[in-house]
Amino acid sequence: MLVGLYVNRFVTLTLQKGSIWMLNAAQIRAARGLIQWSQEDLAREAGVSRPTIKRMESQGPENSSAGNVDRVQKALEAAGVEFIAENGGGAGVRLRK
Repeated sequence: MLVGLYVNRFVTLTLQKGSIWMLNAAQIRAARGLIQWSQEDLAREAGVSRPTIKRMESQGPENSSAGNVDRVQKALEAAGVEFIAENGGGAGVRLRK
């Protein structure tokens, strides 16, 4: 659940379940690729428009509403994607085991 959102020009930070979470454009693109979804598939599953997905993937989620970012993240997680926070090795995504 999205608790808060801090946005600056370069990154979106969300407070999720008590920890700071960074979700970026590359993670969204990679997550979609892992589960072989088109932008249209993700838009449908998240309940947002395809232009919203396109904007998130090209300009970053900081240019979208917190609600839309939350919907996209939840849709991808429901499909089996785990987001990996920046931990010195870089942010990423993987499929849940």
